Amino acid sequence: MIMSTNYCKGKMLLKNINIWYVSSFLISLTVAIPIVTVFTSFFEDTSNYFQILKQTFFLEYIFNSLTLLFGVLFLTFILGVGSAYVVSFYKFPGANFFKWALILSFAVPPYIYAYSLFAFFENYGTAFTILKNLFGDGNYNKHIPKFSGMFGLILSISFSLFAYVYILARSSFLYQSQNLIELGKNLGFSKFKSFYSIILPAARPAIVAGLSLVAMETLAEFGAVDFFSVNTLTTGIYNAWIAFDDLAFANRISFFLLLFIFILFLTENLSRKKAKYHLEIKGGFKKKEKIKLYGWKSFFAFMFCFILFFLSFLFPLSQMLYWTIKFPENLIDLQIIDLLLNTLYLVSLSSLVLIFFALISNYGNRVSNKKILNILSTLSISGYAIPGVILAIAFITFIAWFDENMIKALGFLSIKKIFIGSILGLVIVYFVRFYSLAFNGIKSGYEKMNIAVDESAYLLGYSKTKTFLNIHIPYLRNSLLFVIILISLEIIRELPITLILRPFNFETFATTAYISASEDLLEAAAVPSLCLIIIASFFILLTSKYILRDIDE
Repeated sequence: MIMSTNYCKGKMLLKNINIWYVSSFLISLTVAIPIVTVFTSFFEDTSNYFQILKQTFFLEYIFNSLTLLFGVLFLTFILGVGSAYVVSFYKFPGANFFKWALILSFAVPPYIYAYSLFAFFENYGTAFTILKNLFGDGNYNKHIPKFSGMFGLILSISFSLFAYVYILARSSFLYQSQNLIELGKNLGFSKFKSFYSIILPAARPAIVAGLSLVAMETLAEFGAVDFFSVNTLTTGIYNAWIAFDDLAFANRISFFLLLFIFILFLTENLSRKKAKYHLEIKGGFKKKEKIKLYGWKSFFAFMFCFILFFLSFLFPLSQMLYWTIKFPENLIDLQIIDLLLNTLYLVSLSSLVLIFFALISNYGNRVSNKKILNILSTLSISGYAIPGVILAIAFITFIAWFDENMIKALGFLSIKKIFIGSILGLVIVYFVRFYSLAFNGIKSGYEKMNIAVDESAYLLGYSKTKTFLNIHIPYLRNSLLFVIILISLEIIRELPITLILRPFNFETFATTAYISASEDLLEAAAVPSLCLIIIASFFILLTSKYILRDIDE
């Protein structure tokens, strides 16, 4: 009797483990399919256009992509690390304001910043109007600098993305021990030498992580690149699909773009070798003391942060607000309520799907603890490193292949219309693109939960499902809220995936702004851009309490 009871319990336990393991395995496999498709499609035959492009513009695509990448990395490093250092190590008027105000640059996507930059400095643009109103008629155009092409593109992306480096560098600076500062003083280092010899190397992992995110976003950028008419690999992918209807060629260019990303990560990892970045100082962590600035030093710190805040956020916001007020008919003509509902619909549906499956996948990993599942999960979360335009093309490629070789071969009706040009397809690609945000956000919460909590629940008679629903989800409440806000922010700003896969006549603020700008109607792009900035700013302010925690407050 006892043996029979134990056998039944063991069978039920094995069944539960298998359910969670299989669920987690299938979720990770589904997310990994579009990623694998990019690599397998490289070997497919392409049209003659690929041979023509190799002999003409392909090297230009690569050169422009590399120029853009290194230009943005250099500028974001200067802006992000410089601002993080100032607000982390010094006290000056406005420091507490700037520490969160600088992250508002996230609310301005690069393509909207590009619209603002071009419109302000173009011939007879906003700068011309301001000078004319102040000083009367004059030939001001020849004195107004022009920010277009590659230079304008680098500025637009850098001012929009430097906050990645700022947030991670600031976090690292805040958690550096006062022992490091005192070490530099004891060695007779100046403040500048202490910065680049001790403080900066100690923060290298965080800074590199921020620059890696900037690199991925830069290589994935489509809206600003297309607006400034700079030929990069991203625009090549889009044109190969739209203009030449060649999915295989689009995937082949995608392969080269992914190689850039992987080579970048590999080079950085090899350069570190066996370097160590943790402290091995006796006496433990000593809280860092901020230095209070006076006089011209205080003024310089304030002006640096204010100018950065103005250029990265207030400048594009003011330009869009100016156009909205100057051309009120655009506000009247725009269906703001429909765009808002469409945007919130995508945000809500995608967030629910991502949270639901990321929770299941994380819990499956936790209870099964299988090596193959961990490897597959690692592959699946790499989707965030792949540009949205690549994932959209890979998704269309896979659906087309599956429909042709599996569905039609079995005599079923085509499924293309179900997944391509539909909300379902859009949500699926959002799921692949932002799965890593949901997975890692929930995983970080799980890492704070001791496995003993699960074991105690089992001893009390809780099943794995009941433990998951009644203990884990309430414990992960704050992590889930943070993840939802991050996902919402990303989806609001997302352009290429929405542009390629959205249903007919289904627009969001991002796509509406892009369509107006692509038709040279920048004034009409102002209202949806302004709405996007306001909504994104709201979500950023909600996340600020999570990403701006200070150990010294």
